[in-house]
Amino acid sequence: MKKLVVLVSSALIAVSAIPASANDRYAERPPVVVSPDLSAPWLLQLGRTPGKVLRRQQPAVIQREADRRIRSLMGGRQDPVRTSAVIGRQPQPKPQRQAQPQMDPMFLPQVVDYDGPHKPGTIIIDTNQNFLFLVEQGGKARRYGVGTGKPGFEWAGTHKITQKREWPDWRPPAEMIARERAKGRNLPVHMAGGPENPLGARALYLGSTLYRIHGTNQPWTIGRAVSSGCIRMRNEDVIELYERAGVGTTVIVI
Repeated sequence: MKKLVVLVSSALIAVSAIPASANDRYAERPPVVVSPDLSAPWLLQLGRTPGKVLRRQQPAVIQREADRRIRSLMGGRQDPVRTSAVIGRQPQPKPQRQAQPQMDPMFLPQVVDYDGPHKPGTIIIDTNQNFLFLVEQGGKARRYGVGTGKPGFEWAGTHKITQKREWPDWRPPAEMIARERAKGRNLPVHMAGGPENPLGARALYLGSTLYRIHGTNQPWTIGRAVSSGCIRMRNEDVIELYERAGVGTTVIVI
C-alpha cells in the first residue's frame, strides 16, 4: 500500500511539472556572454579584430581587383576594349606626317647689286643659277629663286609678257600627256585653277610660246632644274612679280 502511494505521488508531481516545462520553453532566455579569449579567434576569421574599424576600399581599388581577376580567368590576356571609367583610355599615338623637303634659304627674295646693261623693269632669268632678276633703279635688282627646265628641256631667248592670269587653268600639251603616260602617270586634259593646280597662284605668259613664269604647289622644288621648260616660283613670289611686271615687259632667259 505504501508503494502505491509513492507511485501515485510521483505521477502527480510529473503531471504538474509538464505545464511548467512547456511555459519555460517560451520564456525569454538570458543573454549569452562569451569570454573575449573565446571570441577573438572567431572575429579574426571574419577579418576583424575587436575595437578596430576596417577602411572601406575605394572604387579604383575594387575595379583593379576585378580587372586582375578577369585577366587571370582569361589566361593573362588583356581586354582590348576598356570599359572602366576609373582607369581611363590610353592616348592614341598621332599619325606622323611625311616631312616635305625644304627650299634652300638662299633662294628667298632679296635685293642685290646689278651693274648690267638692261634698263629697270627688265626681267632676266639665269637658268644655270636658278635666279630671276627684276632690274630696279639705282644699280639694284630684286632677285628671286626659281625652278627651271630639267635636262633636255632647257632653253634661252628673249620674249615679252603677252598676258597674265590669276589662278590660271592648266591644259598640259599633248606631248606632255603622252610623255607622262609612258612613265605610268596620267595627266588631266584640263585642271581648273586652285591650290592643287601646278601653275600655282599666278601665270605670266611669254610671247606665243607654251612657256610661262608661274607659281607652284611644290615650293620645295625652287632652286632646282625640274620643270618642262617653264619658270616656276613660290606662290608669294610670283604674286609679287605679277604686281610689278606688266604686259609688254621684256623677259630675257639665259
